[in-house]
Amino acid sequence: MPPKAAGERRRPTQERAKATREHILDTAAKLFGERGIADTSTNRIATAAGVSIGTVYRYFTDRSVMVEELLRRLLENVERRFSQRVFGLGEKPSEDVITGILEVIADELVENALLVRALVAGVQFYNSGIPEFEPRLRLLVKVLVIQLLGPGDDHEYDVMTFVLINTGFAAVLRASALEVDSKERAESIRMTARMMAAWVDAELAAVKK
Repeated sequence: MPPKAAGERRRPTQERAKATREHILDTAAKLFGERGIADTSTNRIATAAGVSIGTVYRYFTDRSVMVEELLRRLLENVERRFSQRVFGLGEKPSEDVITGILEVIADELVENALLVRALVAGVQFYNSGIPEFEPRLRLLVKVLVIQLLGPGDDHEYDVMTFVLINTGFAAVLRASALEVDSKERAESIRMTARMMAAWVDAELAAVKK
C-alpha cells in the first residue's frame, strides 16, 4: 500500500460520514476526468457534490490528497481483479493466463478511462500517478511467474517480473485509450499475450532441460 498522504484527514468511522467522503471522491473523479486535475478546484468539487467547502476540507486538506486516494482506489480494484483471475485460471496454458490478466486490467482502466487519462496527465504535477502500478503489481506478477515456471533463480524472476509488468501494462494502457474500440482492444491484448506467453514458454522449456 502507498504511504498515507501527508495531508490526509482521519478516515471517518460512521457510515454517513463514510458515504459523504466517498461521494466527494466520486465527484472529484468525474470532474478530474472531464476537466483535468489542474483545472478542477476544490471549490468546484464542493459545488458539484452539493456540500460546503468546509465539508470537503473536513476529509481532504487539498486536491492532491483526492488524487492520491483515487489512485489508491483504482490500484486496489486492479489488484482485486488480478488476484481473482489468477486463482480462477488453474492449469490453463500461459497464453490464456496472460490474456485473462491483461483483460481484467484493461476492463478496470476502460471503466475509468477519463480518470486514468487525467491521472496520467497529472503525473507531472503530483508525486503520484499511473506508474505506481508497477511496484504495486510486482509481487502478484512474481507469484504468477513462480506458479508458471516453478522454483528458480530469484534475481532472474525479478527481472522477468519487471519486463512482464512493463510490457503488459504499457500495452494495456494504450489499448484502453478512449480512441480504441473494443475489437481493436481485444486484438491488441491477444497479440501482446501471445508474445509474452511465447517468452514465458521458452523460459519454461529452458528450465525443464
